[in-house]
Amino acid sequence: MSVPDCLFCRVLAGEVPSEEVAATENTYAFRDIQPTAPTHVLVIPRQHITHAGELAPEHAGVLSEMFATAQAVAVSEGVADRGYRLVFNVGDDANNSVPHLHLHVIGGRKMGWPPG
Repeated sequence: MSVPDCLFCRVLAGEVPSEEVAATENTYAFRDIQPTAPTHVLVIPRQHITHAGELAPEHAGVLSEMFATAQAVAVSEGVADRGYRLVFNVGDDANNSVPHLHLHVIGGRKMGWPPG
């Protein structure tokens, strides 16, 4: 199911350009247009899910595939051995600016704590 006014659904439909990094039957990974690190890739499900707060048991397969895609991205981007961060943002206070589930794969530099 796609939502017509969802930016990431439009990316999946090819209506909005993106730089593909990886793709599977149920996921698509592309470069963030406002990267916070040398590697900043978004992994999204092809199915529209608003955010991680709406995940339910029936989403186990797609969530597992998202993590597998993220791991593959980390390897292909050369950050798997040095370390990387995986981030889901939920809601306005977390700056979740696009209401379509997405997993950030961030790496290529030393990360601070707390994240920011």
